Amino acid sequence: MTLKEESHVLVVFPHPDDEAFGVSATIMKYRDMGVPVTYACLTYGDMGRNVGNPPTTREDLWKIRKAEQEEAARLMDLSELKFYGYRDKTLEFEEKGKVKNDVLELLHELKPTRLISFYPGYCVHPDHEATAAAVLDAVAELDKKDRPTLTLVAFDKRTFEDLGEPDIQTEVKDYTDRKLKVLSAHVSQTAKLLIDLSKDTQVSEMARERWFEKENFYLYDIEDWINNKGNN
Repeated sequence: MTLKEESHVLVVFPHPDDEAFGVSATIMKYRDMGVPVTYACLTYGDMGRNVGNPPTTREDLWKIRKAEQEEAARLMDLSELKFYGYRDKTLEFEEKGKVKNDVLELLHELKPTRLISFYPGYCVHPDHEATAAAVLDAVAELDKKDRPTLTLVAFDKRTFEDLGEPDIQTEVKDYTDRKLKVLSAHVSQTAKLLIDLSKDTQVSEMARERWFEKENFYLYDIEDWINNKGNN
């Protein structure tokens, strides 16, 4: 699918590297079109699965991951990278409305016409789900005329069965080399993946097809979120 012009694209994810896997080539395509893209990264990823090689401590991992995200932002030519400094793996326990208010403030500031984040119920990690909820709660508070198009990432194993084929499939083959560099920027977390991707095996080939051929998104109607909350 050919991307259309936007006045501003806002990307909201909880962790450094969340953008790298499923949306980094789309970000770069927007930037190559001259579209401003802001990435709001809610945590520093201080509880990441891996602690680097050579290994660091949990106390210092956030510094490494922050620097990695800054390098990835440079490679993607991001217009702006914003860190919010929430504690990794605790977003669901934050004071009610706090994360939502941060996102809402950013929406008022940037007035994006498209917003990329996670799809609620289909993004696996508690921080991902908390981010999705905060984003949708924030968008729900906007006047209808000011709401961005919600373009969401889903990767739960039930995704295709429940949601069907993606609404948007961005062709990203031409961005393979650049996307690989973005993934490599997050080396503390992606070192093993990068080794696996370089192997001449069927599994590696399937992984390369997954990450480097298309980036998939689902459109989301905020009225569904509003109505579902009203019925709960």
